[in-house]
Amino acid sequence: MVGPTTAPELARALGVSAGDVDVALAALEHEGFVLRGRFTPGLEAGVLQWCERRLLARIHRYTLDRLRREIAAVPAADYMRFLLRWQRLTEDTRAAGPEGLAAVLDLLDGFELPAGAWESDVLPARLADYDPLWLDGLCLSGEIAWGRLTPLRIADRELRNSKSGPIRTTPVSLFRRERGQVWRGTSPVVDPAGLPLSHSGKSVLDVLDQRGASFFGDLVELVAWGLVTSDSFAGLRALLIPSGRRRPIGAGGAGYRRRGKVAPFGVETAGRWSRVHRPAQVSEEQIAEAQAWQLLRRYGVVFRRLLERESLLAPWRDILRVYRRLEARGEIRGGRFVGGFSGEQYALPEAVGALRAVRREAGNGKRETEELVAVSGTDPLNLAGIITPGEVVPALATNRILFRDGIPVAIQEGERQVRLLIAATPEEEQVLKTALIRRRVAPLVRAYLAKR
Repeated sequence: MVGPTTAPELARALGVSAGDVDVALAALEHEGFVLRGRFTPGLEAGVLQWCERRLLARIHRYTLDRLRREIAAVPAADYMRFLLRWQRLTEDTRAAGPEGLAAVLDLLDGFELPAGAWESDVLPARLADYDPLWLDGLCLSGEIAWGRLTPLRIADRELRNSKSGPIRTTPVSLFRRERGQVWRGTSPVVDPAGLPLSHSGKSVLDVLDQRGASFFGDLVELVAWGLVTSDSFAGLRALLIPSGRRRPIGAGGAGYRRRGKVAPFGVETAGRWSRVHRPAQVSEEQIAEAQAWQLLRRYGVVFRRLLERESLLAPWRDILRVYRRLEARGEIRGGRFVGGFSGEQYALPEAVGALRAVRREAGNGKRETEELVAVSGTDPLNLAGIITPGEVVPALATNRILFRDGIPVAIQEGERQVRLLIAATPEEEQVLKTALIRRRVAPLVRAYLAKR
């Protein structure tokens, strides 16, 4: 029995005509005994190979096993360092400009964060000189959409007695418009008839269903329920701005003032308001494959424990089935990439190389200084207690975690003082506390968000 071979090679070996070999191979293929394809790397273009099915499966398994043996697992701290670079949180990897923002949003696609954290913590941490107009441009161009994907749980009790609408902690996701059906496809269907909407809220919803929005005040209630969205992210900003600093509809220009600072935008800058409808039917297999690829884009290396903060994912067994298929096709790598975690792990080929670079750097002691990176509690990379040992830090905007070379070393929860997780001299303690403090929002962002 030979491995992958061509019809001319078989004809020469058997001493028969190439035509007879083609007929015989076609019959064997019809019986499911052989498979055709290009199985040998570097094969000339247009050359077709044949191989016995079970032998090909054995060769393929040997190849996957060999590739997996080439992988050396890294400690959780090294993987955390890799993630901080992969998601553009270190000084030398931060993105810039509208193109950089688009790349960052591609990583964070479908991840729900508190609405107020997107532009105060998460995006500025990944982009140098972040400008809110970049996000508005991406939204108005139709590339990016926003909205609440998960149904209300705790907040619904508050909205039964209040029309305060979306608050800064309301979970909101940013995603490419064409991927909206992937994330909403796993979200439970929300029936407005079963919601405790106010009379005016129901009226606004009816108008939206018929001809688009004509009101503003009651949109806050509908946004919080995840029933409406707008073309621009400015629409959400307008709802989050306190009423005392919100520019009234029809007020003149960005220079309008009443008491204190007023946002240089209003609901009229939001573009069109529209009803969020249930997407066209998407198969479970399509959803699982799209989400599997997105998780790889987000984390580079994916395993089950890593996904504890993800919402609206397809069942892990479905995503795992996709990864096994992609590995068999040679599109991704499987193996033990991060030590200390059970279950299967899969990675993008480029992530494997980047992870190796982090491991070599740690092993060779090439770092001249310790890498200090602070993240908000709402950040997708708040993985303390999930990837790294120790306690889990609640995903709140008032919390912050400081990583030193991928290891949590200090935590600030709310207004409490900084709590160190390691022993440190007074001088080291001051350095850590300084690194943990939230950076002051850039003047342009502060002005745009009407912050004092």
